[in-house]
Amino acid sequence: MPGSNAVPNVLDRSPRSVLMGALEDGFQAMVTRSRTEPAPDLSGRLDRLARLRAVVADNEERFRQAISADFGHRCAVETTIAEAMMVYGEIRHATKHLKSWMAPQRIATALQFLPARNRLIPQPLGVVGIIAPWNYPLQLTLAPAIGAIAAGNRVIIKPSELAPRFAGLLRETVAARFDATELLVTGVEDEIAKAFASLPFDHLVFTGSTRVGRLVAEAAGRNLTPVTLELGGKSPAIIDASADLDEAAERIAYGKLLNAGQTCIAPDYVLVPEASLQAFAEKVRAQMRRMFGTDPANKDYTAIISDRHYARLEGLVADAAQRGARILQPAQARDPNWKAHRKFPPTLIVGATADMAVMQEEIFGPVLPVLGTRSPAEAIAFVNARDRPLALYWFGKDDAARDEVLARTVSGGATVNDCLFHFAQANQPMGGVGASGTGAYHGEWGFRTFSKLKPVFYRSTFNRLADLYPPYGGKIARLEKLMRFMS
Repeated sequence: MPGSNAVPNVLDRSPRSVLMGALEDGFQAMVTRSRTEPAPDLSGRLDRLARLRAVVADNEERFRQAISADFGHRCAVETTIAEAMMVYGEIRHATKHLKSWMAPQRIATALQFLPARNRLIPQPLGVVGIIAPWNYPLQLTLAPAIGAIAAGNRVIIKPSELAPRFAGLLRETVAARFDATELLVTGVEDEIAKAFASLPFDHLVFTGSTRVGRLVAEAAGRNLTPVTLELGGKSPAIIDASADLDEAAERIAYGKLLNAGQTCIAPDYVLVPEASLQAFAEKVRAQMRRMFGTDPANKDYTAIISDRHYARLEGLVADAAQRGARILQPAQARDPNWKAHRKFPPTLIVGATADMAVMQEEIFGPVLPVLGTRSPAEAIAFVNARDRPLALYWFGKDDAARDEVLARTVSGGATVNDCLFHFAQANQPMGGVGASGTGAYHGEWGFRTFSKLKPVFYRSTFNRLADLYPPYGGKIARLEKLMRFMS
C-alpha cells in the first residue's frame, strides 16, 4: 500500500527496475524544471487548466465506460454528476478567480515601521504528488490537481490500483496534452505505490483510508513533506425530535446509496430518538426501494468495487445479526444475482450497538446502522466519544438544537437538513480533522494549500529603522519608548 513501512530509498541510484527508473527520472525532471522555471504566469496556468478540461471533455464517455468497467458496473449518471461536472465546476471557478488569487495581498504595516509596506505574495511550492482513490477516481484525482496547477505547481498523480482501466486511460489522455514535466500520471503497480509517498515532494495529497493515511504521513515525514490527508471515518447523521422524518429518510437514503455508499462523506450511521427508531428505519427502507427498486440489475445502482470489499460488507451485516440487530433489506435480498452482479443490497441495521463491528470501522458501502438515543445530549456525547468525523449531518427545525450540535461537535464539514452538499461548495474548503484528515482544498483554499504565501516587507528610503543599529545611545531609548507606546 502507499507509504507502507517497506519503502525503498527512491533516491538511491543503485540498480533499479524500469518502473522505478521512470518514476525517479520523471520526478527529478519536474524538480529541475520547477527550480529553473518556478512561477508560471497567469496565461500559462490558464492554458494548463484549459488543457486539463479538454482531457475530460474530449474523453468523458471513455472515462465513464472505464470507471464502470473497473467497478463491474457504475451508474453513468453518478459518474457524470458526481465526477465530470464537479471537475468542470472546479476548473471554471479557478479560471474565473485565478487572477485575483495570484495578486499580491496588501497587509497592514505597524505604525512604528512606517514608512514601509507589507505584501503577501503567493508562490508555487514546486512539485505536488497526488495519491488518488478508487471510489470517485476522476473527481478525487483531478480536484486537487486543479488547485495545484492553479497555484503554478507541477503535478505527479498515482492513480488507484483498484481502478486500472481508468488509470490507464487517464495516463494516455494526459500524456497527449501535457509535457511530462507539467503533469504526469504514473502506473498503478505495487512497486510504484510503495515508493511514491517517499519521494521528496514539495507537497503530498492522499485520499483514502485512515489506516493507509497514517502510513503515507509517516513516509512523507521522513522528508518533512507537508501532507494533505483526505480520509474518512464514521460520519453521523443526527435526527432531532423536530425533524420531518419523511424528508430526512429520503435525503439520508440518497446520501447513503450514492455510489452504493462508497463515498467518504456518506452518512455512516444515524442517531434517532428512540420513540421514532422503528418508524424512521421503515421510512428509509421505503425510500431506498423507491429510488433503486429490488432488482440487482438496476442500472442506477452501482456495484461494489471488489469481491474483497463485498465479503467485508457481508461480514459486517452477519456480525450485527448475530449480536441481535434487526436487518432490513429489499424483499429480494436473497436473490443470488445481487452477488453475481457484485451489488450489495441496501441494508439497514436497526438497533445497532457500539460493540458491533459495523460500528467499529468505516462502512464504505450501502449498509446503514440506525441507533436510538434518549436525548440530544446523548447523541452529542455519542459522537464526541469517537474520532472526529469527516462530515456530520443534522436534521430538524429547531434552530437552537441545531446550533447546539454544531457548536459542541467537531467535524471536517457539516450539512444541515441534507447530506453531502457541503462538499460541492467551491467557495468552501473541504478537509478533515483529526483521524478524518488534515489540510483542505477546493477553490481558493486549494490555491492556498499548494502555494507558499510569502510575506515581504518593503522598506522606504525615508524609514528610520537605522536608529536600531549600534552604537546604542539616546536614539534607541526614544525608539524603545515609541515601540512600547505602540505595543
